[in-house]
Amino acid sequence: MSAAREYGLDEQDEQYNWPVPPPGGWTADDLDRLPNLPPHTELIDGSLVFMSPQRRFHTRTMRLLENALLPQLPDDLEVEREMAVRLDDKNQPEPDIVVYRLAGVDDEDEQTWYRPEDVVLAVEVVSPDSQERDREVKPRKYAAAGVPHFWRVEKSNGFPVVYVYELDPATKSYATTGIYHNRLKVTVPFPIDIDLTALKRRGH
Repeated sequence: MSAAREYGLDEQDEQYNWPVPPPGGWTADDLDRLPNLPPHTELIDGSLVFMSPQRRFHTRTMRLLENALLPQLPDDLEVEREMAVRLDDKNQPEPDIVVYRLAGVDDEDEQTWYRPEDVVLAVEVVSPDSQERDREVKPRKYAAAGVPHFWRVEKSNGFPVVYVYELDPATKSYATTGIYHNRLKVTVPFPIDIDLTALKRRGH
């Protein structure tokens, strides 16, 4: 299926034009107003970033992490997949997993993004087309915005490997606190214990 047909466009319609950025680039407010954007479009430095179709590993890893985190969450936190975080006017990435404080978020079903000050943990599952963004660009921006914890998830021998980072508030940069194969067990931002080998078990 072509991208044109997937997003409801006529492949023969030569009148369709993809969005042309205004002088200075797009803003975060534009994401909620622009028509016909592909699902999960991100904003990085004022430029629209379109997501490639997800691979099976990526989808199953997100499901594993979300399902594992849910029963371990403290009462004041919540976890969701693929919700945007508005870091500033020119940057609105969409972490694969986000853990956030309930107290800072309105109980509004139409909400499309969270504030970085409400986010406790952002997780990115690296895909071949997003390696530079997930390994370098997004972590730097999450740290600058004050997100205290970040996980980067890579694929190794068919299973997830989780690189865990914690924010140094003095430098506004992340420091690696561990690399986890098979089992992820940490005490911050709250006690977490995840069997990473469960990825290929049915029901995970």
